[in-house]
Amino acid sequence: MTSPRRKHGKAALTAVVLAAAVAGGCQRGDSTGPSPGSCPRTLARAEAAVKRAEQADVPWNGPTSGPAAVSGKRTIVYVAQTVTNPGVAGVANGVRDAAKVIGWNVRVIDGGGTPAGIQAALSEAVALKPSGIVIGGFDPESTARQVAEADAAGIPLVGWHAVAAPGPSKKPKLFTNITTRVEDVAGISADWVISQSDGRAGVVIFTDASIPFAKHKSELIRKELSTCAGAKLLSYENIPLPDASSRTPQEVSFLLSRFQDEWTHSIAINDLYFADAAPAFRAAGKPGSGPPFNIGAGDGDPSAFQRINSDQNQAATVPEPLSQQGWQVIDEFNRAFSGQEPSEYIAPIHISTAANSGGATAWDPSGYRAAYRKIWRK
Repeated sequence: MTSPRRKHGKAALTAVVLAAAVAGGCQRGDSTGPSPGSCPRTLARAEAAVKRAEQADVPWNGPTSGPAAVSGKRTIVYVAQTVTNPGVAGVANGVRDAAKVIGWNVRVIDGGGTPAGIQAALSEAVALKPSGIVIGGFDPESTARQVAEADAAGIPLVGWHAVAAPGPSKKPKLFTNITTRVEDVAGISADWVISQSDGRAGVVIFTDASIPFAKHKSELIRKELSTCAGAKLLSYENIPLPDASSRTPQEVSFLLSRFQDEWTHSIAINDLYFADAAPAFRAAGKPGSGPPFNIGAGDGDPSAFQRINSDQNQAATVPEPLSQQGWQVIDEFNRAFSGQEPSEYIAPIHISTAANSGGATAWDPSGYRAAYRKIWRK
């Protein structure tokens, strides 16, 4: 069933396309190219994928068996890239909640978002000789010496968004890394644009090419968009995340002036770009409900949900289940302490919109707490 928001978006986009056609061409500067919407097979596949991803009440598909909670007190140190990163902080909160259930202690050390700060934080963590250390949202290659020290001390490391792929890692050595698949996140964000626009979209991508993971994600988004001839990439904006607050408003104003109504959709590798873009959209008289219709292919932080739920220049996000992943961190450590293999569970991708979020400020799927309690006999 099509939501009122989507009907409104399609109507607006249809008007844009018709106006462009009357003006002399469906794609500016390329009147001989394929007409927008000329990807029926891609559109059908994208619509089916988005429909699955937008389901909010999905049964738990993670582990249902594993070792009981190990006896005795254990201490886990969570080394955070920076606690001001909502994704990193959200997982830390999940780790704390799960540790209380299993009977362990948790300490969080803030790396402050700088290479030197993260290295110092991990050095401090190793010196504490904890039972396990979480690599919370930073590249362990940047702390190679500290990772080697932890390995030499027999301290298992569990990563969250530490390396690109989920599961165990040999180099750097991690018992496991917890993340959704970047290919899935990139693909579904592009599919949402294709589906929401009926295969007729003028798209701007916001990325940070200085971060290999972010650049890879945005290239995957670009690749998926290219499967639909009617999804035209207008601009590929490289704005480093530390500069987003100062550069994004200016860039958005320029893009609005350049492309005007041809710009119908945006995809950003992190939701925060849309927080910084909102003032420029408002100054240009753009309605908060779009167009442009904006989707974040990032962690899905609370501010993104607030923008989505209140029609403030963001229509959707592809969030990580941060609390669930925090519980998974504790479960993976329990498997490591018990001499078992990691679960290698990967959470399915989800799209949050105003229509399915229920006013929540995080994606918190059901079933995982009860499942982990049962596994741990807690």
